[in-house]
Amino acid sequence: MSIAVENISKYYGKQQALKNISFSVKKGEIVGFLGPNGAGKSTLMKILTTYISADEGEAYVNDFNIKSDTKNVQKSVGYLPEHNPLYLDLYVKEFLSFNADVYGVAKSRIDEVIA
Repeated sequence: MSIAVENISKYYGKQQALKNISFSVKKGEIVGFLGPNGAGKSTLMKILTTYISADEGEAYVNDFNIKSDTKNVQKSVGYLPEHNPLYLDLYVKEFLSFNADVYGVAKSRIDEVIA
């Protein structure tokens, strides 16, 4: 996976959450975001995974533009946000089965994906 971020900024009302963030990560590199609460780590991850939009700047994930090629970004990234989206009373495989039903995916794909 590669990431290129160029002058990304994000505002929530008048509050600036990100200010002109730029960096790149080459394929094969391992990185992490460190910082105190409110530093913008989650906001940047949400932008890079297309959950929310940046107000300024450009970013590319696996050479796909996060604004103009959203679907390909989403297809190429696995992202589990801070709060686990699983139903607490379901096992993981049951949750996957539930989603397979919702989206019309063959149940055989669950075992393929797990493997």
